[in-house]
Amino acid sequence: MSPSGRLGPEAGGESVSAEAQATAVPETRYDGSALLDVEHLQILFPIKAGLVIDRQIGQVHAVDDVSLALAEGETLGIVGESGCGKTTLIRALMRLIDPTSGAIRFRGRDITNASRRALAPVRREMQMVFQDPQASLNPRKRVGQILGTPLRLRGVQRSRIEAESRQLLGRVGLNPEHLNRFPHEFSGGQRQRIGIARALAVDPRLILLDEPVSALDVSIQAQVINLLDELQDEFRLSYVFVAHDLSVVRHVSDRIIVMYLGKVMEVSPAAELFSKPIHPYTSALLAAIPIPDPNENRARSRPLVAGEPPNPVRPPPGCRFHTRCPRATEVCRTVEPQLTAYAGGHLAACHHPQNVTAHELAAASRSAASPLSAGQEKPRRE
Repeated sequence: MSPSGRLGPEAGGESVSAEAQATAVPETRYDGSALLDVEHLQILFPIKAGLVIDRQIGQVHAVDDVSLALAEGETLGIVGESGCGKTTLIRALMRLIDPTSGAIRFRGRDITNASRRALAPVRREMQMVFQDPQASLNPRKRVGQILGTPLRLRGVQRSRIEAESRQLLGRVGLNPEHLNRFPHEFSGGQRQRIGIARALAVDPRLILLDEPVSALDVSIQAQVINLLDELQDEFRLSYVFVAHDLSVVRHVSDRIIVMYLGKVMEVSPAAELFSKPIHPYTSALLAAIPIPDPNENRARSRPLVAGEPPNPVRPPPGCRFHTRCPRATEVCRTVEPQLTAYAGGHLAACHHPQNVTAHELAAASRSAASPLSAGQEKPRRE
């Protein structure tokens, strides 16, 4: 996880240490050598109409040409506005949704079109923790049954299942005697801990977390995040952490991906994203984070971002953000920007990057994660 350390009850108010800001994370290679490697993934949902015969009248561009790579032991945060495609993306990585095109590789093995039987051993190494623990836990089963099923799938002997279940509950901070309770008898934070215990039951290497703390109080959020940090160190886990709260993602992630309308806008080491955002959309997201001091919050200047995100059925040409961007020019309206690699593993898809010196701009290069539809125009200063 991020080197910023464990969280206190007021997670959102902490600042990143100077040591964390100095930490540089090199760009992960998109060549299949990573634990998880995603190449030009596209997920389109058809829109159909008709009373007797359904005919397709359009497509929702939920995820549009996204490439990413996750190294062993790394935590990758994914942030963006509601509807940007982050949840759809990780559900596709888990193969709960079939991608339209692109490739998903786990430990170098292509699982994009793998059958259910072929996915069985892979899913023992990839698990998911869902946003709503109440909906993801079977209300008719006791906790012992919820944890017992994945333990049996892992091959644990029937005589050892209860002992293993008690051990899992104790590891996530719950009383082992809670095995006989139903999910509705727990609080939201406790239910999320049960969901984490269920994911750990098959001894995975990668856990995909879909906004696991968004429905919890701030103090409970800190407890769950600290728990995830401890489990990562103990079990050598890798995480993909989806959230809309940048204050949370800041503390848990080694790298952060910023998405907008199905596209990747920026990829950066966590500390550098907050101190040196390159894309205007990232600056707008950071400006939306409230500051606890009301006087300081009112006094600060914020980038002006007007309007609503465009319709994902008919996304705008060029840069997806140009309809709301204060820095947009004609090239932004007509040419999709390439994902440009800057120093320190920082990537940004912007024709007019900010917080970039002339020397950094001259040394920048096109990233292998750039969309196939991106133009050849190099970024330039205004």
